[in-house]
Amino acid sequence: MWRIQSFMRAGLLALLAVWSFNCAGAESWKALKNQPDFAAIHMMLLTDGSVICQAELTGHWYRLTPDKKGSYIDGTWTKIADMPEGYAPLYYASAVLADGRAVVMGGEYNGSGQTADTNRGAIYDPMTNEWSNLDAPGGFFSIGDAQSVVLPDGKWMLADPVGNCTSVCGRGTALLDPATLTWTTLSSNLDVNGKADSTDEEGWTLLPDGTVLTVDTSDQTNSERYFPRTNTWNSAGSTLVSLVGSGELGPAVLRPNGTVFATGACSFNPDGTCASPAHTAVYTPPREVGGIGLWTPGPDFPDGLNTPDGPASILPNGHVLVMTSPGANSGAVFFEFDGTNLNRVPGPRNAFDDPSFVGSMLLLPTGQVMLTDFSHDIEVYTSGGTHKPVWAPTIKHAPVLVRPGSTYTISGTQFNGLSQGAAYGDDAQMSTNYPLVRVRNKATGHVAYWRTHDHSTMAVATGNALVSTHFDVPGDAEEGIADLVVVANGIPSSPRIIMVGPPPDR
Repeated sequence: MWRIQSFMRAGLLALLAVWSFNCAGAESWKALKNQPDFAAIHMMLLTDGSVICQAELTGHWYRLTPDKKGSYIDGTWTKIADMPEGYAPLYYASAVLADGRAVVMGGEYNGSGQTADTNRGAIYDPMTNEWSNLDAPGGFFSIGDAQSVVLPDGKWMLADPVGNCTSVCGRGTALLDPATLTWTTLSSNLDVNGKADSTDEEGWTLLPDGTVLTVDTSDQTNSERYFPRTNTWNSAGSTLVSLVGSGELGPAVLRPNGTVFATGACSFNPDGTCASPAHTAVYTPPREVGGIGLWTPGPDFPDGLNTPDGPASILPNGHVLVMTSPGANSGAVFFEFDGTNLNRVPGPRNAFDDPSFVGSMLLLPTGQVMLTDFSHDIEVYTSGGTHKPVWAPTIKHAPVLVRPGSTYTISGTQFNGLSQGAAYGDDAQMSTNYPLVRVRNKATGHVAYWRTHDHSTMAVATGNALVSTHFDVPGDAEEGIADLVVVANGIPSSPRIIMVGPPPDR
């Protein structure tokens, strides 16, 4: 992670004056009506549709609940439980698990601006509103700003990018079983299971075949895929153009057509500006099992812009929203990648004050993208266009009558979406490739999210495979006829009409 420090802004105003906007006009940012009273950093989307958000360099977390119209912009904040005493991480591994719990491990910083590379961890249970300590995997002494991914079988894979060794460092990985909260070592610095270089500063992107793609940072232009079935890393070919600059690179996002858009950083001058253009590249996975795949160069970022750590997110229209900045300096500029071109779009009102690395995105069930930047101002981006019908989840089996206080099963196709959602890389993960259940009462028009849990898979782009999840009907659910949809990464299914009956004891 590029350390938080000040850089020169010489010439930035003049540069902004000559930049031209390439905007379709439909894109917009809007601030939350009820802004937080804390400096907001990392966010995760819980399976009840609420967003939890951490206050900078504290163990304090807060919950944003959408209003009765389903609006997050008009939502309200409530305080939730604090993390365990002494654990206040910044830049760490994180995920929402298939059972609905949220997990955090490591931290480049812990409660202060001094590098800590802690190996502490914690897991949050929304049913009890409690954070509990989570021990690190054996031998993981300095986890720091690790990357992680929830594999299709629901287990959580964690990197050990800092490592504690004198020769081959940072190649350790471990797997958490959520059912038992026990770790299995997948690789160590002595047994690297084929990894070509350290995992330090790399990001992981889950592919439709269940493998995990990474772009190497120290073995430049090389990429690799992790195969869970064999616990091995194999080459995914050369990116052709370097995506690494000053030891950093940007996020990589899976698109609905199955390709991955990977963004890059530049090498910095002493004043933090780019010494050369920053590149992007597009990866097409192989058709055959065990194949390498194909990389093609994408468009370069213009005007000395890059993303040396920073956020990006898939959008319902299939584009990728990415946050860039001039080198490591402030003055963020936003683009949508449409598969061919980088199209500049408007930025939020405080973009001038931000370098890319302070941004964090979260893809909401509405299809909008929420952005935090270490400030008290949270902004929500609405893109133009819409999704293709074939990208939407499809409900195959659902109950017709449900009762408050009861749990039901629902099944269908593409419940996990076609991408993990938003991305950052090694410093934070905020994937949303799991199904949410949204209900709209026909009489009142009120919208509610009913908690889902124990999804049958955490894969992406599952195609025609039948997948399922469970949902809980709240005890105070409005009775009457309602429309129910399954939402994955902001794209809803066609509605199913259900009857919300009285509780069983009435």
